[in-house]
Amino acid sequence: MSNNILSLPFRRTHSISLSAAIRQYISTKYDQHPDMFRHDLEMIDRLRADAVNSLEPHVSGIRKLTAYAAQLVWVGGKFPIDIGVDFSWYPALGFNTQTPISQNNLRFELANILYNLASLYSQLALSTNRSTSDGLKTACNYFCLSAGVISYLKTTIVPDLRSTPPEDMDMMTLECLEHLLLAQAQECFWQKAVKDGLKDASIAKLAAKVSDFYSQAGDFGIRSEAISTYWIHHMNAKHHHFAAAAQYRAACDCLEKRKYGEEVARLRDSLTCVNEALKEARWINKMVLGDLNGLKNRVSEDLKRSEKDNDVIYLIPVPPKSELKPLDRAPMAIAKVPKEVTDPTSMLGDHGVLGQPLFAKLVPYAVHIAASIYAERKDRLVNSTIDELEGLTVKLRDLLQSLNLPGSLQALEKPLGLPPTLVSHAEEIRQQDGLQRLHRSMDDIAKLKSNDRSTYNEGVELLKTEAAEDETARKKFGTDRWTRPTSQEAAVKLYTQIGEIDGYLNSANGSDELVRNKLKDWERLLLVLAGSDRDLEEFVPSSRRATLTPEVERQAGRLRACLNEVSRLESRRRHKIEALREKAKSDDINPSVLAEAARLEREYPLQKIEPAQFEELFERRLQRYNADRAVVDEEEEEQGGVTYRVKDANAAFLQARRGDSSTHAREQALQKLENAYFKYKEIVSNLDVGRKFYNDLAKIVIRFRDDCRNFAYQRRMEAGQIESDLTNAMSSLNLARANPLQQEKQQEESRSSHRPKAPTDEPLVAPMPKRAAAPPPSISPASTGIWTPEMGIQFGGTAPSKSNGIVAAPYPNTRNGQVKAGPWDPSRGLHFG
Repeated sequence: MSNNILSLPFRRTHSISLSAAIRQYISTKYDQHPDMFRHDLEMIDRLRADAVNSLEPHVSGIRKLTAYAAQLVWVGGKFPIDIGVDFSWYPALGFNTQTPISQNNLRFELANILYNLASLYSQLALSTNRSTSDGLKTACNYFCLSAGVISYLKTTIVPDLRSTPPEDMDMMTLECLEHLLLAQAQECFWQKAVKDGLKDASIAKLAAKVSDFYSQAGDFGIRSEAISTYWIHHMNAKHHHFAAAAQYRAACDCLEKRKYGEEVARLRDSLTCVNEALKEARWINKMVLGDLNGLKNRVSEDLKRSEKDNDVIYLIPVPPKSELKPLDRAPMAIAKVPKEVTDPTSMLGDHGVLGQPLFAKLVPYAVHIAASIYAERKDRLVNSTIDELEGLTVKLRDLLQSLNLPGSLQALEKPLGLPPTLVSHAEEIRQQDGLQRLHRSMDDIAKLKSNDRSTYNEGVELLKTEAAEDETARKKFGTDRWTRPTSQEAAVKLYTQIGEIDGYLNSANGSDELVRNKLKDWERLLLVLAGSDRDLEEFVPSSRRATLTPEVERQAGRLRACLNEVSRLESRRRHKIEALREKAKSDDINPSVLAEAARLEREYPLQKIEPAQFEELFERRLQRYNADRAVVDEEEEEQGGVTYRVKDANAAFLQARRGDSSTHAREQALQKLENAYFKYKEIVSNLDVGRKFYNDLAKIVIRFRDDCRNFAYQRRMEAGQIESDLTNAMSSLNLARANPLQQEKQQEESRSSHRPKAPTDEPLVAPMPKRAAAPPPSISPASTGIWTPEMGIQFGGTAPSKSNGIVAAPYPNTRNGQVKAGPWDPSRGLHFG
């Protein structure tokens, strides 16, 4: 380290493809195709490459890092933090800087990018020319920005990381770094004050605050696992250095104010602080050590001068340190967080300095869910209203049918031919190809039901197959090794859906059967209505013209007026129902949900959007249907009055016609056809509901089948990995067991090779040792009694011989003192002297 201040080193990472994970997530979780965002996918990888490679102290790196950080915050509202990418980063501090830390976490990536932004600011401050006032001012600003980013990382990003932070991002480490950066910013301001020639009292206040910052940084550094002892010694030395500098400047101020005794006391305390700092001399660099020695020399000289002057001239008592007034502080360095960090999404857009927000047209998955929730609630509310209105109409129709209306009145008014109402009803059915339309609709519904059932069965079979494969593997490896959850435990939601969808299908099958039976019961009359007018005339008998008394005419007119009122009531009700359906159809909440989602992204950029956050919007939106709910009560009240008047008019009509049965057969025929027409309308409505039901169910079963397919695929991949791991583990275990057995076998073979062989029929012949041929020694060793190499080695088996007076003794036989030549007897073994 060739500087008297420190800078944060950069964190490093590997190149990864973030776009691949985003593409996969869009294709599986969104209704939009990933190719719609090809440009955005390319940009996110380019921004990351630019950001992670900005490892030089250059101002261009600021925009690269902040632009990528802003996009990470933006996409955090559209994707989950565990999007499927393992971001690997090497720690910048501590003892494990060569071991990367990997997390599948977008916020972990954001934390590392912001850490590098703080590092860049600190290195820009270090590279600034601090020999000028402007350079010191710029360096101070960079250090304050670096401290602000670290502070934001500590208070906002790391607490919301949802995972364990790296050891160089824990609270103690970040506190240490923040105070260290503030200390260096304050030091730059102090140095500028010295260079600008400010008063000693002001410089003392600045230096005292520098000392405080370094002291706090050192305290947090001791409690951190990542701050090196080298840095801690540096911060301690700086703490005492600036405490000494503060007391020295305070002493200079005392000299100016003629406080000679206090001057001596503060100079003594300054010298004490310098000596405390010099205790760190072994661990600090030469520049810091040189600054300390220079300050010590200066303080020592001034102390000698001040003590001499005070002892000889001023004779003012020197106060003890405890009586010295503590120095005031002048904190000029504060942590400044750039707006690009605190509010990055506001810097994105058409006029934003950080570019366009990526994936802006991608609707968050929570928005899709929220829109579907609202649509479901809206449909439930609207359908409930329509059902109640149609229920009132059914009650009214049942009343008229029970009163044999309007058949009895039509038969009286038109004893011959066909009533106009009946003709219009028949024409309506003919134009709609009535009966054939009903049969085609039922066939279409049967096909839809068959497709839904087939898709559902496919999903069920996938789950059954996967469960069977899992059970087979569990039996093969045993429950002790195959410890993953069973299929039912791993896919509780899917197995729950099996029963739910099957219940839907069974319930719908019962409803279909009711509609089929209804059509079968009324098919004969519908054939008449769908036929020609001649068929109708043949079905409806004519009656003789009855003599109408004034009373009958009056009551018939009154009843006709009531029936007309019923018709108008039904017509208005149909229009209200159609208007309500159109209102619901045109009620598109997507723009409002998108606007609300955008607001949430701006106000809470790091918070994932959830459907529950749109509840207030749903409540406000559904209030527009309160008026339609009130219509039901109005209709019910109005129908009550009409019903009463119809009953009363019909009773008076029947009373006036008492005893007249001339139109009875015609009344019955007309009433049957009238009832058949309304039954036709009812069956059409039922079939429309059934078609909509099966179309909606198709979406559910297709999603169910796809989820089953994905689940089965993931489980198979997981099973393959587990099976591979277990196989490798068992192979290793077998090898470990085989090695000792193999070694034991080899040892046994080795031992057996050294065992004596069984005796054979022919005895072995022992070799006869001979005297080694050696020249006679020039010096006789007989006198010394010591063996020499020239004597050679003699074995027993030959008679002793003399050579130059030396007797060569035979190799002794320790058993009997005799040496026998000839064949060796194995039973005697081997004997050595």
